[in-house]
Parts: sequence; C-alpha cells; structure tokens
Amino acid sequence: MAALLALAGALCWGVGDFLGGLATRRAGVLVVLATSQGVGLVGLLLWVWATGDPWPGGGELLPAALAGVAGAIGLGALYRGLAVGAMGIVAPISAASPIVPLAVDAARGIVPGALQWVGVGLVLVGIGAVSREPSGRERRLAHGAGLALVAALGFGLFVVGLDAGADESAPWAVAAARATGLAAVGAAALLVTRASLRPPVVLLPLLVAVGLFDTGANVFVAFGTTKGAAGIVAVLSALYPVVTVALARVLLREQLSVARRAGGAVALAGAALVAAG
Repeated sequence: MAALLALAGALCWGVGDFLGGLATRRAGVLVVLATSQGVGLVGLLLWVWATGDPWPGGGELLPAALAGVAGAIGLGALYRGLAVGAMGIVAPISAASPIVPLAVDAARGIVPGALQWVGVGLVLVGIGAVSREPSGRERRLAHGAGLALVAALGFGLFVVGLDAGADESAPWAVAAARATGLAAVGAAALLVTRASLRPPVVLLPLLVAVGLFDTGANVFVAFGTTKGAAGIVAVLSALYPVVTVALARVLLREQLSVARRAGGAVALAGAALVAAG
C-alpha cells in the first residue's frame, strides 16, 4: 500500500512540477507558489472537515509545520530551476531528496542495506553527470543545477517532517504544512522582494492545476508515510522526474546530450535501487 501511494504521489508531483515550471517562465516564482499553494490549502481544509479528525494539538503538528516551510523553499527552488534550466537536468537532480530521510532513518537505527548504498552512490554519480556543462576549456554548473540541489534538500526535509507529524492525523499534518508554506511565501514577498502576488488572469487555470496536482501528491505521500518507512516512501515518490522529463521531451521537444540522458537514467536507477533494497 505504501509503495502504491508513493508512486501516485510521484505521478502527481511530476505533472505538477512540469506545469509549475511552465508557469514560472511566465510569472514570478512567488506568484506561482502563492496561488497554487493557496488553491491547495482550500482543498486540504475541506478534506480535514470531511474526515472529521480531531485537532491533534500544536505540538503534534509542529514537525509538519516546519516541513511546510522546507517544502515551500524546495518547491520554489525547483520551479525556478525548471524555468531557467533544462527540465531534463533539473528534475533528476532534485530526485536526490531521498538521501535526507534515509540518513534520518539510519540515525534512528534503520540502516540502509548494501543495495541501497549502491543506489545512493548511483544517484550521486548521476547528479554529477547531468549537472556539469562545458564552457570553453572549463566546466561549470549547468543552469538550474544549484537550485535543484536546494530543492532536493527541501523535499527531503519535507518528507521527514511530514512523517513525524502525520501519525496522529494525515489530513491535519498536510494542511498544517501547506498553511506554513503559504505563510512563508507571503512573508518572502512582503519582507524580501516586496513583489505583488496577484497572478495574471490568463495563467489562473494553469496555476490552479499546479496546486491540485501538488496537493494530491502531498496527500498520497502523507498517507504513505503512515503505511511504511519514510525513506522508502521518499525514494518511490522521488521518481517524479520520470514524468516531468517525459512531458518536457514530448511537449517541449527538449533535447539533451547522450551523456546527460545517461546521467539522468543513472540517478533514477539509483533511486529505484534504494527502494528495492
């Protein structure tokens, strides 16, 4: 059950990230985040009301609330990375996020097996292959690769916090995470950039779709962490780049070198090995 929920989350995240990257090419990343996260929060509050779960308490939801901030940072970095770089580069790098919850599991005594360590190594090798590009005689970091690494860290911390906060109530945990994530976006717009968060009317359908897919993924992953180990759920849900890259190839005709395609495949194969282990 946990594996199926995680894979459903991966599908939703893959579509949502592709749409979010497209939207960020036409509007500011904070506008995309604020609108899509706001749409998702409304849906989540309706879900909490429908389930009738009692309020679990602020202390129980604190990890989920902190996860929301980490997730918002990760999502903002990913959307911006997808907007400025090739989706076939940025998406596979962000798939390194399972390393974070795997490390947390190891600290709790759930030590990864040999096959999982091999998978982690392949993920790192694949990231190295897709994140570097030649520039004259030197090699530099590919556009969006640094942002993708920030996204991976944010997503990994998100899963850890959501796992800790979803034991009492998955609906309340996801809603708390979304609320604090939205608050973080609003604070960034008010205090840092002073940018308007009003979205262009023409982009509203796209932004609503981003919010629905992202929220659906969060729901699936939250339930998944209650059915199995957070590290394994994180790995399977981190296969979302397969969807994002496929959409970019089919709809945007995005082209990558053979070396980069191989690097992305190695990174995703490593994620699969971690799950299989």
